[in-house]
Amino acid sequence: MGDSLSFLYADVVRIVQDDTGVCAETTTADNETTRVYIPTSALSCVLLGPGTSITQPALATFARHGTTVVCVGSGGVRCYSSTVPPALTTRWLEQQVQRWSDPVLRLDVARRMYTMRFKVPVPAATTLQQLRGLEGQRMKALYRLLAQQHRIGRFRRSYDPASWDAQDPVNLALSSANTCLYGIVHAALTALGCSPALGYVHQGTQLAFVYDIADLYKAELTVPLAFSLHDRHDPEAAARRSFREQLRLYRLLPRIVADVQSLLAPDEAEPLPDGHSVRMVNLWDPRAGSVAAGVNYARDAGGSPTEDDKPLPDLSDPALPPGEQDPDPL
Repeated sequence: MGDSLSFLYADVVRIVQDDTGVCAETTTADNETTRVYIPTSALSCVLLGPGTSITQPALATFARHGTTVVCVGSGGVRCYSSTVPPALTTRWLEQQVQRWSDPVLRLDVARRMYTMRFKVPVPAATTLQQLRGLEGQRMKALYRLLAQQHRIGRFRRSYDPASWDAQDPVNLALSSANTCLYGIVHAALTALGCSPALGYVHQGTQLAFVYDIADLYKAELTVPLAFSLHDRHDPEAAARRSFREQLRLYRLLPRIVADVQSLLAPDEAEPLPDGHSVRMVNLWDPRAGSVAAGVNYARDAGGSPTEDDKPLPDLSDPALPPGEQDPDPL
């Protein structure tokens, strides 16, 4: 997900599986078909934009290669649904749940998110209520500074989905740019195998963790962009286009991956060396942490050996040579 080949966006194409591999097809008005083959084994995530169709064999191939498929809006700025391949490791999901379920660890993640967001250390004794207050102060100061720079007078952040068109241009642009940001963060979290619903500051929505991670970048990306569009006739559309155009400059996806890994497992965020793999299936143990799967642990239950523990009787016929023994005497 973090390298340049692991993220592919496609729209207005038909993705199919043929005898050679998975390809994206386009057909002209003259019925001329052009095919571009997709390197499925090198991809972590495929974003399917508007006008895209995909066949079941192609989806099955993506699943076999561990590729996440996400249905998104134009340019990848919204995330509507996604598939998670069964081979995707649960490493980061387990780290997320461990820290989310422990109030002490959950607050620690919230503090580190604040430090990552504003580049200011937070004392260990800071409460979540104090963090919210500090965040509010810093965002108000940022709004005030940008309003002065763009000479638009006093600005107050407001968001009312029921009165979307009644917002001023800066609020319209900011709401639109934030929506784009949410879609990209959602796709990244899905590709990592995290749960978008288990947030550390936000809660009560299936996108709680999306909002947590998106907040890390708003002060740097979407807020300045929104203020720069204060005089546009259609600030909402301008925000979407500008944000899409600048995504490559932002290098946002690799940052999201690195930041999420750093938050969830600061001591384990380094990738595994080449030639090493993660054990995909193991068994939970409250003392050992995890033990190998595919092993019969019947003797660990204690007591006398059971019938299953006793060796099977030797039913071979000594009168017959080894090559002529019954292969399945039972």
